[in-house]
Amino acid sequence: MAEVAAALRADGHEDWRKYGPLELPPILDAALAAFDEQGYHGTSVRDIARRIGVTVPTLYYHFHNKQAMLVELLMGSMRAVLGRCRDAVEDADADPVARFRALVECTVLYMAHRAPLAFLDTEIRSLEQENRARYVALRDELEAMLRHSVRDAVDTGAFATAYPVDAARAVLTMCQGVANWYRPDGPLTPADLADRYVDIALSAVGHRPRGTAA
Repeated sequence: MAEVAAALRADGHEDWRKYGPLELPPILDAALAAFDEQGYHGTSVRDIARRIGVTVPTLYYHFHNKQAMLVELLMGSMRAVLGRCRDAVEDADADPVARFRALVECTVLYMAHRAPLAFLDTEIRSLEQENRARYVALRDELEAMLRHSVRDAVDTGAFATAYPVDAARAVLTMCQGVANWYRPDGPLTPADLADRYVDIALSAVGHRPRGTAA
């Protein structure tokens, strides 16, 4: 099981803006497809095993139960986007506006490129209590990164919002929503969409470009 888990958690990116095809171990790939089509509670372990042509005992050799597959997918996805966002922040250096722009761009790119996996966030309700707490802690870390960039930009006068915490949460929710509707055959590429969302997000926090009067 550890070997299968590592394949998802590694993500393998060298550039946080660049993505290759999503490559999951067969069991997780089948579980993701089943959860997407039928929902977590509508999917059986037998159905997942059937999709990849293995027996149920073989599947249980890798994962203890269906919950373990959901946890691996959700935690792996959150670790992947966090890893990319940490790299994006590092590239942006200390400037809070640059950090904010990078975080929005990075989140939207992930939601577009990994939409089926990111959309699974809607199944957080299906996590058992302990697993949900672990997942929420990671999601809170992502929100905190964005919140700190907004607060820092407010302190420097670059953002005018009177509600930095609420604004950061609203921006993150907007970005995460991309996974609900984005389709690769649509009119916008992930990069085009990310650029557009950066502009929208900057408006939401009351961005004041340098030289603009307060």
